[in-house]
Amino acid sequence: MNSLTPFPRSTAAPEQVAFHRTELSVILSLYGRMVSAGEWRDYGISTLRDVAVFSVFRRTAENPLYRIEKRPKLRNRQGQYAVIGIDGQVLKRGHDLKTVLRVLERKLIRAVE
Repeated sequence: MNSLTPFPRSTAAPEQVAFHRTELSVILSLYGRMVSAGEWRDYGISTLRDVAVFSVFRRTAENPLYRIEKRPKLRNRQGQYAVIGIDGQVLKRGHDLKTVLRVLERKLIRAVE
C-alpha cells in the first residue's frame, strides 16, 4: 500500500542559448557607435532554448528595427549568426559575427557635404 514513486531525475537543467562575452563585446561596440550617430536608442536581449536574440529599437515602444540572432543548431549549415530586419527578412547570415554585422555598419557611412 505504501509504495513510493520517485521523481524523474533530470541530470541537467534545460539549456539556454546565450551570447558569449566576446560576442556581446562586438555587438555592443556597434550598438554604441549607432547610438552616438543617433540611429538607435534602446536594446533588449532574450535568451531562449534554441536562440539568443539581441533586438535593437529606435524607440522603446516600437518593434525592433533589427534582430541579431544566434542559433547554434545552424552552426554547420548556413551559419549560426543572422541579422533580421523589421519585416522579418534575413539581411545577412554567416559563421562569423563581425562579417554578419557589416550589413548594419553600412548604415553609418554617409556622404559628407
